[in-house]
Amino acid sequence: MATTIFVPGDAAAVSIGAEAVAHAIATTATAKGADVHIVRNGTRGMCWLEPLVEVATPAGRVAYGPVTPKDVASLYDADFLHGGAHPLRLGAVESIPYFSKQERLTFARVGLTNPVSLDDYLAHDGYKGLRRALGMSPADIVKEVTESGLRGRGGAAFPTGIKWKTVLDEPSDQKYVTCNADEGDSGTFADRMLMEGDPFVLIEGMTIAAVAVGATQGYIYLRVEYPHAHRALNAAIEAANAGGYLGADVLGSGKRFDLEVRLGAGAYICGEETSMLESLEGKRGEIRPRPPLPAVKGLFGQPTIVNNVISLASVPIILDKGAAFYKDYGVGRSRGTLTIQLGGNIKRGGLIEKAFGVTLREVLYGYGDGSSSGRPLRAVQVGGPLGAYLPESQFDTPLDYEAFAAINALVGHGGIVAFDDTVDMAAMARYAMEFCAIESCGKCTPCRIGSTRGVEVMDRVIQGVNRDLNLTLVEELCDTMLNGSLCGLGGLTPYPVQSAMRHFPQDFKR
Repeated sequence: MATTIFVPGDAAAVSIGAEAVAHAIATTATAKGADVHIVRNGTRGMCWLEPLVEVATPAGRVAYGPVTPKDVASLYDADFLHGGAHPLRLGAVESIPYFSKQERLTFARVGLTNPVSLDDYLAHDGYKGLRRALGMSPADIVKEVTESGLRGRGGAAFPTGIKWKTVLDEPSDQKYVTCNADEGDSGTFADRMLMEGDPFVLIEGMTIAAVAVGATQGYIYLRVEYPHAHRALNAAIEAANAGGYLGADVLGSGKRFDLEVRLGAGAYICGEETSMLESLEGKRGEIRPRPPLPAVKGLFGQPTIVNNVISLASVPIILDKGAAFYKDYGVGRSRGTLTIQLGGNIKRGGLIEKAFGVTLREVLYGYGDGSSSGRPLRAVQVGGPLGAYLPESQFDTPLDYEAFAAINALVGHGGIVAFDDTVDMAAMARYAMEFCAIESCGKCTPCRIGSTRGVEVMDRVIQGVNRDLNLTLVEELCDTMLNGSLCGLGGLTPYPVQSAMRHFPQDFKR
């Protein structure tokens, strides 16, 4: 009987040699006459241990990592096919503290299964949420999602159930479900890891959304830089269609739902929901003024659900386990779990799924183990390039939407980028303005012109030219962008700029 060996096919693992490791395992097995079956699974999220190889043994899965092609011969010599001792042996993944302290709901299957195997998905509780949803009324599905407390994981944190109810209540012969998978924020990779590691959970979530509001067509708007996710999604959609989980008669219910993947063209602004809809319609990616909201008049002028990958992928477990189960995780109005992406100058970067309420300090030190440079951590940026920079004095802030709002910060998509004490925060503030200038769609003046002028003024500050006057000008410019921009790109750029000026004033006076 063949021994099953799991080697991640996730882009992060592939980027550091997983393909070569899988090839070495296969060729060495052939040379030794060993019978092995290699499964390309998703990553477990511990990036510093990649490529992480797991072997299925009678006593359970045993992990080894990080494995290089040069290690493969010694792994065979150590009888790793039966869990043998080796310097790279980690034991069961579930016993590794980084992993064992998490609450994995949305990512429960990622790393466990073959991502594109429908049978594997079904064997691990897949489609139980959809089967329950098909036995409920649309209003009851929406009520379940509303009562779970699920809020948008794309950054806005808008209650998902309210958005769905608006679409449900709109009279229309055609409605759409769209997934915003244009994950463009620096330091974020949860959407990619989920689509590469468990694409069926996203497909199931979108199908439940369609049943809930009466939509018959769905689109996943995927960033073009994610070819591995593109292949996984298309393979999973094909399998779901073949299995009757998509198409003209979903599980014999008489309900239709078709799903397609559409690729973006690399514009950051298309991560904003109305720009994404413009792009899906084949137009230039530009902001639409609101109202009307997409839930009322969205794709091709029809009522449209627009949700992030993690939002939609959280729905199946809510419908399977119930709203009360999901709501039992988290704090205050931030319910369920947050997929935290830890990167930057950090020793142990990766993906962490935790209930809301964990503090930044616990994430940075309890999971990340401090900076990779060994120097003190000075600042972290949470929520992507438009998120505030937080000093060490605010590391005890819990990851909670309201707690972050109270300190003029954003949880956003859950990306955390760490910086040690060598960082120049004036340069980081300038970068925020430059990023906005490059990525602005040009629709509104505060964003288009304000960011360009912002770079120029920041350059004068850094060069020491009329510093006090120009710092005042930066503040006034930020106020204009914050209150006058049409969308969050120009409206949130002041967050990193003003937080850097507020918490690290010495960097602006050198």
